[in-house]
Amino acid sequence: MTSVFQRLFKFGQSEAHAALDKFEDPIKMTEQGIRDLKRDLQASMGSLAEVKAIAIRLRRDADDNKNMAAEYERKAMLLLQKMQSGALDQAEAERLASEALRRKEECLEKATRSQQDWQTQDGMASQLQGKIEKLKATVSKYENDLITLKARAKTAASTKKINQQLSKIDSSGTITMLEKMRTKVEEDESLAQAYGSLADADQTVEDEIDNALNAKAAPATSNALAELKAKMGIAAGA
Repeated sequence: MTSVFQRLFKFGQSEAHAALDKFEDPIKMTEQGIRDLKRDLQASMGSLAEVKAIAIRLRRDADDNKNMAAEYERKAMLLLQKMQSGALDQAEAERLASEALRRKEECLEKATRSQQDWQTQDGMASQLQGKIEKLKATVSKYENDLITLKARAKTAASTKKINQQLSKIDSSGTITMLEKMRTKVEEDESLAQAYGSLADADQTVEDEIDNALNAKAAPATSNALAELKAKMGIAAGA
C-alpha cells in the first residue's frame, strides 16, 4: 500500500512540474494571452452588436413617431376641411382635430426622446467600435510578434544545441589527441633523420671513393664543373 502512495505522490510531482514548466513557457503564456484577447474581442463584438441593435431600434422609433405625428397633423387638417365643407359639425371637428394635434405633439416628443437616445447609443457604438478596432490591431500585432518570436526561439535553440555540440567536441580531447599525434610524428621524423646521419658516419674512405666514382653527375652539374675547370685553367679530364 505504501508503494502505491509513493507512486501516486511521484506522479503528482511530475504532473505539477510539467504544469509549472508549461506555465513558465513564455511562448505558451503568450499564446494563452492571445486566446484571452480573442475571447475578449468576441465578447466586445457581441456587446457592440447589442448596442447597435438598440441604436437601430431607437432610430426606427424616432422615424415612426415622426411619421405618426405627420399623420395626425394630416388627419387634423382633413377634419377641419370637412368642417369647412359642412360635412362635419364644427365643435366635433375641432374636438377631434385638437385631439389629433395633441397626439401629434406626443409623437413628436417621443420622436425627440428616441432621437436623443439614438444619438447617445450611436456615440457609444462608435466608441466601442474604435476600441474593438484597437483590440483587433493589438491581437494582430501580438500574433505577428509571436510568429517572429517562435522563429527566433527555434533559431536560438538550434544555435544553442550546435554550440553545445561544439563545446563537447573541444572538451572531448580531440584537439589534444591531434597535438599528441603531431608531436609523435615529428619525433619519429627526427629520429629517422638521426639514424640516417649515423649511417653516413659509418662510411669508410674507400666507400666514399667508390661512391664518388660510381656517382653519375647530372648533365647540368658536369657542364658547370667543366666551365669552372676552364676558368681555373685545369685541363679537361683532370
